[in-house]
Amino acid sequence: MGKVDGPVSRYINRRVSGLISGFIVSRGIPITPNQATFISFSTALAAAALIAAGHLIAGGILVEAASILDGVDGEIARARGQATRRGGFLDTMLDRYADLLIIAATALAAHAWGARGIPLLLAALAALSGDMMVSYLHARGQMDLGVHPASVGPLDSIASRDVRLLLLAILVAAGQPYAALWALAALAHLYSLAKLTYLLAKTGE
Repeated sequence: MGKVDGPVSRYINRRVSGLISGFIVSRGIPITPNQATFISFSTALAAAALIAAGHLIAGGILVEAASILDGVDGEIARARGQATRRGGFLDTMLDRYADLLIIAATALAAHAWGARGIPLLLAALAALSGDMMVSYLHARGQMDLGVHPASVGPLDSIASRDVRLLLLAILVAAGQPYAALWALAALAHLYSLAKLTYLLAKTGE
């Protein structure tokens, strides 16, 4: 399953990850694409740990760093002719775990900052389900309809992973973890419903 870059990747992340992967390839540094995948995942784990511990600025910065590093594995693989379906599958699965951990850590931070009870539970569930629905929408759109939903219809790729992580990173670093959950949830579910409606209308018989 191929990825479609969102606006953050196109205009920010790829500019940085391209420099990193270019340096690795040009200097012959023996980092494999799968190792680069685990480096990105480890950065996401560190971000989640910092956020859960209340270090929101550092955690937010590492969330965006993990998003940038997420592009390095594919860039190295393409430059060295090492791209494989297995590597893409590993990257996708670890991305999902990274997202789950970061959102869970954000919910813990929101609790520490005063959010409580059912509103916090709903915010966390809405953010988690929205994040998963975007990924599932993209996977099933390609598998069932032969089209990547991010590349067609309304909202372009405005809720792609790079956008979701940057939104969360900014709000967490600003000391607004509870708002980050609701903002992520709103963006992801609005996007998923808009794309679902569009695809059903265009593919109806």
